[in-house]
Amino acid sequence: MKLPTDVFARLRNGETIPADDPEFGKLMDASFATRKLLLRLNQSADSAEARQLLSQITGNEIDASTAIFPPFHVNYGRHTKIGKRVFINFDCVFLDLGGITIEDDVFIAPRVSLLTEGHPVSPENRHSLTAAPVLIKRNAWIGANATVMQGVTIGENAVVAAGAVVTKDVPDNTIVGGVPARILKSIA
Repeated sequence: MKLPTDVFARLRNGETIPADDPEFGKLMDASFATRKLLLRLNQSADSAEARQLLSQITGNEIDASTAIFPPFHVNYGRHTKIGKRVFINFDCVFLDLGGITIEDDVFIAPRVSLLTEGHPVSPENRHSLTAAPVLIKRNAWIGANATVMQGVTIGENAVVAAGAVVTKDVPDNTIVGGVPARILKSIA
């Protein structure tokens, strides 16, 4: 079986990409191509136009039931999937090279960061890039200024309190908060 050579596929497969990788520059090029569309989206005062531009950025049609309030920031976009009846409030940041999936009926408050990317801790490898997906399951609510780190799943009906930093999976029907986030209580 031939292993993927495309830098995007390699990241999505969990490979660490060193800064001197011959395809590393493709990451920057793709990000700047997305930025052109983001500039238009972030200047739009029309919800239908914003959805249409977000559809172009993600490569998937954004349902009319989904709302996004600019400004919005994403570094690539093609690895983001957004369901129906999703609300994304002002000033959110999505780093999506590892893949972001937002299921139906999710609320995302202002200044939420979904970060699928990171760097190794060791100083000699720190300029390398790692990625792991973020999954936000149905009917979850992510509070203002919360950060969801790479590789995390937010469970169905879960609530992430404002300001939380989520480094581990959040079970269905729970509320988490704090830095790092921990379970505060279960909800029915």
